[in-house]
Amino acid sequence: MKTISLQINGKKHQVEVEPEEPLLYILREEFQLSGAKFGCGLQQCAACLVLVDNSAQYTCVSPCENFEGKTIETIEGLRKGDKLHPIQKAFIEVQAAQCGYCLNGMIISAVALLRENPNPTEEEIKASLHKVICRCGTHSRFVKAVKNVSGYR
Repeated sequence: MKTISLQINGKKHQVEVEPEEPLLYILREEFQLSGAKFGCGLQQCAACLVLVDNSAQYTCVSPCENFEGKTIETIEGLRKGDKLHPIQKAFIEVQAAQCGYCLNGMIISAVALLRENPNPTEEEIKASLHKVICRCGTHSRFVKAVKNVSGYR
C-alpha cells in the first residue's frame, strides 16, 4: 500500500492504495464517481474515459499512481452546481443517448476535442468520437450535438 495524491474534480485527495490498482476502480470505489464505466477492460471501448490535464485518458487498466500530480476531471466534474456542461445539454437536446453505456466516453471525448479545438470540422469530430464504441448506433446524433456546441465550420 502507498499513499498517493490525486486531484479529482478540483479537489485534492490523499488515498491509500496499491499503486498498480487501476484509476477506474479508485474513482468508482473510493470516491463513488460512477460516470466512468468498466466496459472491455482492454482500453478499447472508451467507457472508462476521464479528462487528464484536458486530454481523454483510459482508466480501466492504467495504474492510479500514473495519475499522481495530474488534474483529473470526471463526467461528474463537468457539471457546475446545477448547471450542466454545454456538451451535456447538447446531448440531451438532440437525444443522443439510447442505452447510455457509451455516453461517458462520448462526452469526455467531445469535451477534450472542444477544449483543444473549439471549431472542429465534421471529420475532426468523427475522428475524436470514433474511439468510443456505441452499439446503439447513434453516432450521427453525437456528431450533431458536438456541432451544436462548437463553432462548427
